[in-house]
Amino acid sequence: MQQLSRGARVSLAQDVSRRELQLSLAGQGLTLDYACFAIDAAGKLVDDRYMTFFNQPSTPCGGVGLRRQGSAVDGFVFRLAVLPPKVERVVITASIDGGGAMSQLAQGHLGLHGADGEFARFAFTGQDFAQEQAVMLGEFYRKDGGWRFMAVGQGFNGGLPALVRHFGADVAQDPAPATPVAQGQAAQAAPPPSSISLEKRVEAKAPQLVSLVKSAGVSLAKVGLQGHRARVCLVLDISGSMSSLYRKGLVQRFAERILALGCRFDNDGDIDVFLFGRNVHRTEPMGLSNWTGYVAKIIERHPLEGDTRYGAAMAAVRRHYFPDTAGGERKTMHAAALPVYVMFVTDGGTSDQAMTERQLRWSSREPIFWQFMGIGKGRKSKAKRLSDFADSDFPFLEKLDDLGGRLIDNADFFSVSSPDEHTDSALYDLLMTEYPGWVGQARQHGLLLQEPNRPS
Repeated sequence: MQQLSRGARVSLAQDVSRRELQLSLAGQGLTLDYACFAIDAAGKLVDDRYMTFFNQPSTPCGGVGLRRQGSAVDGFVFRLAVLPPKVERVVITASIDGGGAMSQLAQGHLGLHGADGEFARFAFTGQDFAQEQAVMLGEFYRKDGGWRFMAVGQGFNGGLPALVRHFGADVAQDPAPATPVAQGQAAQAAPPPSSISLEKRVEAKAPQLVSLVKSAGVSLAKVGLQGHRARVCLVLDISGSMSSLYRKGLVQRFAERILALGCRFDNDGDIDVFLFGRNVHRTEPMGLSNWTGYVAKIIERHPLEGDTRYGAAMAAVRRHYFPDTAGGERKTMHAAALPVYVMFVTDGGTSDQAMTERQLRWSSREPIFWQFMGIGKGRKSKAKRLSDFADSDFPFLEKLDDLGGRLIDNADFFSVSSPDEHTDSALYDLLMTEYPGWVGQARQHGLLLQEPNRPS
């Protein structure tokens, strides 16, 4: 049996990775919960169903499942060959059930078992960690057409919820315990989660964005969405005609305003970003830790290119959030706790109009809202006939705004002469023109589950 140290790697023979592989886990001195995360090339959970833990005992494909000893979970069973190609890594983690720190762990180990028994073991003790509440123990990863295993042993602050957020999944929020009230004392309702903690985090990490976050909050409060949660996605046109807008920093400043909206909707401080021209590129999320000069950096990696394809970009966004359809037709409704708000920015028409219309219709059965913004000349009011679009730079986007054949109206459009045409408050008011109504319709049609509590 091979003894593994932190960072050691093991190549798995083809016959091993094609058969059932078992992984045993043990820890003494603490009560531990074990979880597995199937991760894509971007380092995010490929799908919420691919987190395997006590409440979700296996992946849909059967590639990962819990291993039980009586009623207790003591490891996992892997069938690596059946995992979807998009799964690049499978990360095995442990987190403390209750109080304490990983430094209190007496000893523990992770063992790999094949048909002939245990063939590799990674042992660890509390001396390997400090005050962390969770640890990434090891991971399987693809290499040269096969699978390998690496012993990791990396401590992680925050327990299982922090691990879940780290891998891009959603954490269900437990209700706060009731506070005992002394006899004769009037019970007072606990105050709702406050925006103060959010603004303090923004002030600490990105003080220049504080006023934007406050302005976004005012606009959300106007439409009754002050406690609303959603994922936010920014989709940027990188066709050559956008060159001056990038060069002048106008796109960067606009992205900062959308980041502030993202902080209000989901205060992890990140928004997803996609670029599109002839091709579609998903870049690293924009957040409070990397917002300065963010746009210039991504354009350096993905230079402006010819053509403009809305439909291809929309399909890529849908694949990211709803991988079960692979960006294709959705025939049944898809429900989720968190909706997706997409800010879609372009300065011209598209060469894939038919595909774009299909994407918009198909996505009307998903909890995703498309806010289109055209940079150029648009009509002040919606046209009633195709001939009325003649004086607009965006006849197709105006057509999409009223497109038929959708379950619900899942898009809005407005145009600006420049990304900085509106004040912050006016822009946020514009962004909330149709979205609140869509939220209501989405709930009525079962696309949105019960509104989750906002994290404090």
